[in-house]
Order: sequence, then C-alpha cells, then structure tokens
Amino acid sequence: MKIIADTHAHTLVSGHAYSTIREMAAAAAEKGMQALALTEHAPEMPGTCGLYYFQNLEVIPREMSGIRMLFGAELNIMDTEGRVDLPEKVIKGLDIAVASIHLPCFGDGHTKDEVTKAYVETMKKGYITIIGHPDDGRYPVDYEVLVKTAKETHTLLELNNSSLRPGCFRKGARENMLAMLDLCRQYDVSVTTGSDAHVDADSGNFCYVQELLDFCAFPEELVVTTDLKKLEPFLNCTL
Repeated sequence: MKIIADTHAHTLVSGHAYSTIREMAAAAAEKGMQALALTEHAPEMPGTCGLYYFQNLEVIPREMSGIRMLFGAELNIMDTEGRVDLPEKVIKGLDIAVASIHLPCFGDGHTKDEVTKAYVETMKKGYITIIGHPDDGRYPVDYEVLVKTAKETHTLLELNNSSLRPGCFRKGARENMLAMLDLCRQYDVSVTTGSDAHVDADSGNFCYVQELLDFCAFPEELVVTTDLKKLEPFLNCTL
C-alpha cells in the first residue's frame, strides 16, 4: 500500500522542533505526500505556542508545494477525565485535532485503568480526530477497550512513525502497535499514519510504519491515509 497523507507533524513553533511550515510542506511533497497536517503542541506543553496561534490558523494557505495542508493541534490529555488544553470552540475550528498523553502534562505512575479511562473520556468528547501515539508502554492501556471506543466514537488511532524509531524513548511501541492492529482488524477499526516529524527530514517519512503494516499484512482499506476520500470524513474540513 502507498501512504499519501501525514496527519501528525510539528514546526518550530512547537518549541522543540526545527523547521518552518514551508520547509515541512516541501519535504512532504518530495516524499510523495498529497496532504500534510501540522499539529503543533497545544499550550500546556512547555515551550510551545499559545492560544492565539490556534485561533489564527485560518490565515495560512491550505496548499503549499502542490499538496493539501491541514492545520490543527496535538492536544495534551491532562488527566483521567480526558481534559485537554484548548477550549472546545477552538478545537472545533481546527482542521484536525490529535490528542496525546505526554509526560510533562499527564505525569507518570498511572495504572492501566487510569490511562484507559483518560483515552476513553477524551474520545467521548466527539471533536477529537485522532488519538496520538497510544503505543507508549510507559502508559499501559487496555487495547481492546481503546479500539472498541474508537469505533463507537469515530476516532482514528495513530500509527506513529517516530515511536518506532530506534532509540525512541517510548517503550514497547512495536509490540503495542501490533496488538492494536490485530484488534483493529478484528473490529474493523480504521487507523491513520503520523510521522510525528519535528524536522523537515522526517516530514512524510513512514519507513517504520510501512514495514510494520507489511509485516502484519494489515488491510489497506482500514488505513485512511492511503486515500484522501477515506481521510476526509474524519476531518473538520473538505479536501
């Protein structure tokens, strides 16, 4: 299968990333992407941009380097109640909304039940597009509950290329993704692909995700980033 969209990437305004919007777009286009989502870290992540950045995204052109640009946020899941760090009204105005667990915002030492509850409550909000990198073994999750809830709430689960990178700080990502994909196949649940690029060299890079999908022979019809028509129903915009 051929991946043609990247639904999770960052520019230098996220604070610990290093490339501009146009640099990210050009790099994604060179890798054959047809769409790129720039999902900057939401305000509670140390060093990132503030609320006004996300309120002003409509001024940015939606086509660069010949590809469709999407602008959104990677929200921080703050607690087990699924609280996130942008107002509902702002999130609903974004093209795309990823919600993820990050150590500086969620903390550590949580049980599997607590982490699972955090994801479930986040998905129940109804305006979250994607659960980002639910593969990190530092935050154990009941994958069957996660997958079933994703189906019920029309939420995409992410295959994060950065999580599979050698030396990545996330734990057990490959094994966790394979477990999640097996359940997605069983329950007919769609997934998306995010590079989680923090520099232009990784924009649209899915070398590790592609290998994983090939390894487990995952059905192409359940990967929404192989066809923009499959991705569009999950977005707050048209493609």
